[in-house]
Amino acid sequence: MPTCERNGLNVNAPLDDLPVTLSEIESAAELLTGVIERTPVAHSRALSLKLGSEVFFKCENLQRSGSFKARGAYVRMAKLSEAEKAHGVVAASAGNHAQGVAMAAAKLGIKARIYMPLGAALPKITATRDHGAEVELHGTTVDEALSEAKRYAEATGAVFVHPFDNEDIIAGQGTIGLEILEQVPDVDTIIVGVGGGGLLAGLSTAVRAKEAQLGKKIRIIGVQAEHAAAYPLSLAADALVPLKKVSTIADGIAVGRPGQLPFSIIKELVDDVATVSEDDIARALIFLMERNKLVVEPAGSVPVAALMNGKLKEEYGELGTVVCVLSGGNIDPMLMLKVIQRGLSAAGRYMTIKMMLSDRPGELATISRIISENDANVTGVDHTRVGGSLSMGDVSITIDMETNGTEHCNRVISALEEEGFRPIIVY
Repeated sequence: MPTCERNGLNVNAPLDDLPVTLSEIESAAELLTGVIERTPVAHSRALSLKLGSEVFFKCENLQRSGSFKARGAYVRMAKLSEAEKAHGVVAASAGNHAQGVAMAAAKLGIKARIYMPLGAALPKITATRDHGAEVELHGTTVDEALSEAKRYAEATGAVFVHPFDNEDIIAGQGTIGLEILEQVPDVDTIIVGVGGGGLLAGLSTAVRAKEAQLGKKIRIIGVQAEHAAAYPLSLAADALVPLKKVSTIADGIAVGRPGQLPFSIIKELVDDVATVSEDDIARALIFLMERNKLVVEPAGSVPVAALMNGKLKEEYGELGTVVCVLSGGNIDPMLMLKVIQRGLSAAGRYMTIKMMLSDRPGELATISRIISENDANVTGVDHTRVGGSLSMGDVSITIDMETNGTEHCNRVISALEEEGFRPIIVY
């Protein structure tokens, strides 16, 4: 009987008792043949050197519709009866699930209505409509859109397509696990971002079922944003623990309550669920863009964030050959601008400082000289004489500058302090 280690404990995991089986995942793979992309696996030389292990990326950011969500959505909808298809489908999402359902509906000739919150990114709304789905904006959160989608389903008979809490959805997402084992047969560790848990549940089911055939134990680790981390709490309590508040730039995994079905699988089959900070996520996104030429959304970059912050290596030692699932690439360009700035700041390559000065000639010239002598490049200056917090004769100055790392930032700050200034780092 297969077993898995989680948090140092040996947990019996009878696969036949779980809600999704290997045969269902293999059937899902057949259904998806010719429908979705068999996404490539890319080797990361830069991260391999940094980690001391071979690191590969499973590039679901290059999937049709821009994320893995198309897999589960198509499998769920392809198995509907003709009567169900005639009633159409309805879903709620801020982006990736919406596009996956819309794409699947277009291929299957099914009418689709998607409820999206008012704050959903315009590119995601446009992409969903471009697939032919009817988009309705409702509420300010995904939960509000979800409630409206369920109401519509009850009123019209349309089939509600849940983003993660469904056997067919989980089986469809599990096909990624089968592909990873074929593409990187010597994999030792697989790292996956987690929101509701459908992807991690499906992938872990496929991988655990194949371990006996492979003759090895594969470590499977989920990753959540630390301010949207319902799984660690739920696993510790052995029950679903909803979060009171969710706040993260990784909107694709901003889920406040695990799915019941995914949770029942993950608690048995997954080794651990780690968390990463917002700065970790931003740093990873920049790394993927600069060093690997990959555009990945924040939710898709969390496995890389978990590797880069070093905590996994501290916890487990050698990770062996690693595969990180880059789950999606649907990033709003406006969010990308903010994340890039945050990522550069977290890496010490961009710094904004604020100072109070005496309003007299030569102060700004002195500051400029100090910054120049320490090889930083000023990109913006905001000089304010009037404001509620300013005294007569004071000036508030904010300076944006390009820097070359944390040590360089510290050197610039020290040089300013030596001249009597009191800079405060804004970010």
